[in-house]
Amino acid sequence: MDQTFRPLLDALKQIGVDPAAVDRAAAEAQRSGRSVRAVLINDQVVTEEQLTEAAAAAFGIKTLDLVGFTPEPAALKRIPLPVVLRHRVLGLSINNNELMVGVTDPADVVALDDVRASTGMTIRPVVVARSEVRRYIERLQREGADLADLADEGQDDQAGMAAQATSTDDAPIVRYVNSLIEQAVMNRASDLHLEPTEDDMRVRYRIDGVLHEVDIVPRGVMSALISRIKIMSGVDITEKRIPQNGRITALIRDRTVDLRTATLPTVWGEKIVLRVLDTGGGIDLDLAKLGFTQHNLERFSASFTKPHGMVLVTGPTGSGKSTTLYATLGKISRPEINVITVEDPVEYRLRGINQVQVNAKAGLTFAAVLPAILRTDPDVVLIGEIRDGATAQIAVEAALTGHLLLSTLHTNDAPGAVTRLTEMGIEPFLVGSSLDCVLAQRLARRICDWCKEPYAPTEEEIIGAQWPLADLAFPEVLYRPVGCRNCANTGYKGRIAVHEVMPVSPEIESLCIRRAAAGEIREVAVAQGMYDLRADGLAKAAGGLTSIREISRVAV
Repeated sequence: MDQTFRPLLDALKQIGVDPAAVDRAAAEAQRSGRSVRAVLINDQVVTEEQLTEAAAAAFGIKTLDLVGFTPEPAALKRIPLPVVLRHRVLGLSINNNELMVGVTDPADVVALDDVRASTGMTIRPVVVARSEVRRYIERLQREGADLADLADEGQDDQAGMAAQATSTDDAPIVRYVNSLIEQAVMNRASDLHLEPTEDDMRVRYRIDGVLHEVDIVPRGVMSALISRIKIMSGVDITEKRIPQNGRITALIRDRTVDLRTATLPTVWGEKIVLRVLDTGGGIDLDLAKLGFTQHNLERFSASFTKPHGMVLVTGPTGSGKSTTLYATLGKISRPEINVITVEDPVEYRLRGINQVQVNAKAGLTFAAVLPAILRTDPDVVLIGEIRDGATAQIAVEAALTGHLLLSTLHTNDAPGAVTRLTEMGIEPFLVGSSLDCVLAQRLARRICDWCKEPYAPTEEEIIGAQWPLADLAFPEVLYRPVGCRNCANTGYKGRIAVHEVMPVSPEIESLCIRRAAAGEIREVAVAQGMYDLRADGLAKAAGGLTSIREISRVAV
């Protein structure tokens, strides 16, 4: 018998497997020429879990349960498929130049050498169950075959490719698009980007705010892929010269997932971005769980509990503004009040709230629908976004006539909302009178609780981070990301909001009226107790929720 299996057999005995049964299996393997592993499993001497545990113990490496782990798509694609099939190995995650590889036989040094040579990366093996590896390999084979077939067809049969895009059956392009969407949802992606280049199309997922490349699609497949997504989104498949917006509703593993689709013509073809709105994934719209400190939550809550006034949430696209507003509505909405929203699009459908979807083609714009909403006796009005002067004017008038008005605005910080509204043509005295509170926010990656590493920061690091020593004590311990199986080796898992809350006090109202600069408004707001985005983020870093480097990435 091959002596490389002796450590495995000894490890099986040490974890409690009957030694006599192990020895009989070894003898049977030697007699029949079958592998020891095949005899152990097929003759039901051990379970697959026992074999995995023993293999890891025998060679001093960790195990990984793929049932509760989602491999990074880029890692899955990193190892060439022939190498995957030959050695039954699986790329699981990438951290800098290190590739975590799932193996079923840690004694197979040839497999690890082949992976190292084919990827050019440092290899970190973990032992995984053979059945789980088989499941992923079958999927990789299916996707690879689908793309290869599509690429071949695309060279000779564009009509056939178009027919597949419109098909509702199990055509390769249909399977591939469904697989892309399912992977995006299972990897907690917020956006899926399909970006044409001169030679091919790049597929990337935005996970926890950072883009990860997951696949390269041959250029011959690009047209069918774009057409399929357009058909699913309900937009004009023949129009390629102007941007279009649509929506997809998909059922992913018994969960309803909505995706907002946006197309954009580029020099190499149409770029498509799908924003994932996981309406069936249990999104938590509890305001207290959105990362507010107690100080900021009290300041923000004081604004939306008033019967009238305008409350704005500002920040860039993808900073969680809509989620915060929906959570705010959850606090406000009661059977005795009338809540109406006008949105483009309606991202989450909420019970007990009247939601209106903007339809520009039918003339149902924000500015057109708002006067009609105000005639339907609302108590609370939510405008998805203040985009122009007409919408801003109606919003201000609503706030001044006894309504609580909630909306979003694209500005870099809270004081900037004042100057933005005046730039839209709103009279400064109206801004000061109607505006009650501005909340600015960003989303930072939450550091992984499983692998975060404590360390003592240096004085230079604290000074470089612009630590607000006057308001936040020098920390004795901070945390840095390490990477583990729970966070796909990134060191981060999930996101946390960073806020600054600026109630409009009489002093700030006076500054609004005299058209003060945003910097001057900020100085007064900070003096009145506002923690800016960076200070709030650093306080969360001090609390072990994120890292200084991450706060420096998202907040100036």
